[in-house]
This record gives sequence, C-alpha cells and structure tokens, in this order.
Amino acid sequence: MSDLEALKKEAALRAVALVESGMRVGLGTGSTAKYAIEELGRKLSSGELSGIVGVATSEASDALARQVGIPVEPLDPRPLDIAIDGADEIAPNLDLIKGLGGALLREKLTEVQARRFVVIADHTKLVERIGEKSALPIEIARFGFLSTIERLREVLPAGRLRQNGAQPYVTDNGNYIFDAQIPAGQDSDALERTLKGTLGVVDTGLFLGMAERAFVAAPDGVTELTPQGR
Repeated sequence: MSDLEALKKEAALRAVALVESGMRVGLGTGSTAKYAIEELGRKLSSGELSGIVGVATSEASDALARQVGIPVEPLDPRPLDIAIDGADEIAPNLDLIKGLGGALLREKLTEVQARRFVVIADHTKLVERIGEKSALPIEIARFGFLSTIERLREVLPAGRLRQNGAQPYVTDNGNYIFDAQIPAGQDSDALERTLKGTLGVVDTGLFLGMAERAFVAAPDGVTELTPQGR
C-alpha cells in the first residue's frame, strides 16, 4: 500500500469512528469509500459495533458491503444516521463535485437523507473553486440524449459524453453521463438550478451544502475540515 493509500485509509477510519451501534449508514462509492466499508465490516466482525445496517450508493458498494458482512437495505424514506463517501473536488465551504465514478445519482439520493454526511478524500481533491480541476458529471436520460447534450452546451459549452470503450458509459440506473467543464466565476448554486431545470437532465454531480465535515489525507497526516463561508 502506498503512503497516500495508507493515509486515505486513515481518513476513512477517522470517519468510521463516528459510527455507533444501531445506526443506518450510507455507504459511499470509490477508492477511498471502500476503506470505510471494509472498516465497518471489520468492526461488526470483531464485535466493536452491532446492529449496523448499510444503504449502498452503488451496486459495487452493495456487493462489497455484503462481502464484509454488513447487512444492506434499499433506500427508503427513513433518515440515515450518517453517510460516508469520497469526493472528486472539495471547496473550502465543503461544496463538492462527485460522480467521476458514475454513482452520483444514487450517492445524492442517499446522502441527502443523512443526518450527517462526512467526506473522506486525499489532498489532491482540495480546490479553491468548484470545477477548478474536475469535470462536472451530469447524469442524463438515454432517450434523446443528443438533444439533451445540445441543451446542456447552451449552459456549459465544453464537455463530452462519457465513453466506456467504443460505447457510451451506462450508470447503474441505465443513464448516460455528460462530463462538462465549469468556467471560472460560475455561481455553483445558480448553475445547479439551471442544470436541474434542463430537460433530459436526471441529476448533477454538484453536492452543495450537504457535507458537515471532511477528513482529508495529506503527506503530513489527516486533517479534519468543516465548512468555511457557506
């Protein structure tokens, strides 16, 4: 395991330390979130935790959770006690871009119901503004997707349909993803409203005002961040 991977795991362990017995836990998706799922499974196996139920944000996370012994339920209207997930960008106010792993819709549906949403990531995900490093994933309906992309280009001209080899990438929900570039100076809240009002858009990778804290792994250790300025 590389030094950075070890620190990502430490960030995940810091987040899992917030989980108490009897909680319903949102299980994130991605290379850092998998450490949290594995640690929850270890704690259940060792008896450090009991009565944990997971709600997975992707088919991959569902499979991993079951593999390590975490009971998994479908998402329903009940709130989750906590959700733990990674991010592709983290702004100082803890606004996020998520979805490079393709699970943005299930992630947002799950994490919006969590009483506490905790982010785990490495320091390369920190940015001064949303869209500084990462494309913005936008999940779109497959039917009429070329027309939807034309509408999106009126808002965000630079972007492309995500590919999986020669074919479009397909999400767990059977949709496509358009990866768009956000220009500097774009207001994230206004952009989210515009994109969600664009016909054919299912949801976006903008997770605004949702995270309560982030554990960020850097070469000098793990730092805990809270929202600044939102």
